[in-house]
Amino acid sequence: MPVEKWSENVIVVRLGEDPHLGEDLDALDDATNKPPAPVGAVVDFSGVKMVNSSTLARMIKVRRQIAAGSGRLILCGMNDQVWGAFLVTNLDKLFEVSNSVAMALATLQMKPSHPSET
Repeated sequence: MPVEKWSENVIVVRLGEDPHLGEDLDALDDATNKPPAPVGAVVDFSGVKMVNSSTLARMIKVRRQIAAGSGRLILCGMNDQVWGAFLVTNLDKLFEVSNSVAMALATLQMKPSHPSET
C-alpha cells in the first residue's frame, strides 16, 4: 500500500515506478478526500522515473483538496527528469518541495503553515 499513516493527521505516500501511477494516485486521492482529511501529506517520488501531464494534473487536484482543508502537501525525492517536468510547467512555484521524506516530515512539524499562506 503506497499510503502510510505517519501520525494522526499526516500521511506519507510512496509512488511506484509505473509511468501512469494510476493505482498510487487513486490511493492518494482516496486518502485526501475522505474525512478526516490529513493536515499534512508527503508524496515521495523517489521510485518515479518520469511523469506525464495526467500525473501532474492529478497532483494539482490533490494539492487543491488538501489546501481546501488548510493542509499542506510536500513533494520529495524527485529525480532530475521528474523535477524538470515541474520546472517546465512552472509547477515548482505551486508545490512545496523537499529533498527527502524525513526533511518533509520535519518541515511539517516545524512550520505549521506554508510561508505564502501567512
